[in-house]
Amino acid sequence: MNTLNLSTPSPAGLRRPGSLAAVLALALTVLAPSQGLLRPLADGLLLLAALAALRPASGPVRGALSLGLIAAAAVALFLALPTPLQGGDGLRLLAILALAQCSVRQLAEQPDSRWSGPATAGLFGLWLLYLWELGVTVFEVPRVLLPAPSLIVQALWDNTATLGGDFVQTVLKSVLIGYLLGNGLGVLTGIAIDRAPFLQRGLQPVAALTSTVPLVGVAPIAVMWFGFYWPSKAAVIVLMTFFPALINTLAGLEAAGKLERELMHSYAAGYRRTLLWLRLPTALPHIFGALKVNATLSLIGAIVAEFFGSPTAGLGFRISTEAARMNMPLVWAAIVVAALTGSGLYALLSRLERRVNFWHPAFRSR
Repeated sequence: MNTLNLSTPSPAGLRRPGSLAAVLALALTVLAPSQGLLRPLADGLLLLAALAALRPASGPVRGALSLGLIAAAAVALFLALPTPLQGGDGLRLLAILALAQCSVRQLAEQPDSRWSGPATAGLFGLWLLYLWELGVTVFEVPRVLLPAPSLIVQALWDNTATLGGDFVQTVLKSVLIGYLLGNGLGVLTGIAIDRAPFLQRGLQPVAALTSTVPLVGVAPIAVMWFGFYWPSKAAVIVLMTFFPALINTLAGLEAAGKLERELMHSYAAGYRRTLLWLRLPTALPHIFGALKVNATLSLIGAIVAEFFGSPTAGLGFRISTEAARMNMPLVWAAIVVAALTGSGLYALLSRLERRVNFWHPAFRSR
């Protein structure tokens, strides 16, 4: 395998994004000694993938072929590597790392399109999962410390009904209700403070105190006041999301320009019309910023609040009880559900923001 006659890459190939990583992968594969039956196959695929990565891409077919060779080399290497590693296997790991960097960079530097961003992020995520699985397998990391992604997927599949009940308890009851109440109260209080100047000196400093209240101190108190079920978690979320919504609403209402306000005043527009047609639209980018921050804050608040008392359901309850049993794949499965939920909420709000604030200069050019 190491006696292959390798041609010198052309200058155009070396200018291709990630060509340096491909050359590194090629050299590491050549230097790695071949042993056993599967490793020569993996070495051959690594060489072919590195050579394909060096050639300049002339279309989507050749690019897909290069990615396919890299994927085949990654699978073959995963099957070929023994535990523990033997001589030369470290070089193969470095070679696949270089090919991973090369593939992501080549995809990221493709011309902008609707799918280029999600495809690059998806490929980057797949490489992280692959390297995670490969690392915990070849280095024999105990599953208590870090379970393999395959074990987490298996836990997700085996506990679909349990995690579905946790999702309903934590997200649909606690997070959704607390999020709507907290943000709604924050926006309405911000408008009230803007309308009544005396509230700026009285209510605003008191509202600022809500941002400094520690969550771990409030959660057990909320459980004592509202019980073990979702109302106590929703109360904690209201407290966490209220202040960001309030502050961003006030900042957004103040963002309306003086000239625009004077123009509305010259048209004999009162406070209500100025608020509806000028100041609230101007405040929407700030309010959406608070909504996106609060989407992740509310999920964190609900999970932490469930540590201090909850019925036998909920993502926080699942994480705390299964961690005590050392059932780490299920703990990570609950974390995956929470992470996907938070990412989904953030993406949904970002899409809604783009539709509502289409007139804003930050979105007009996209």
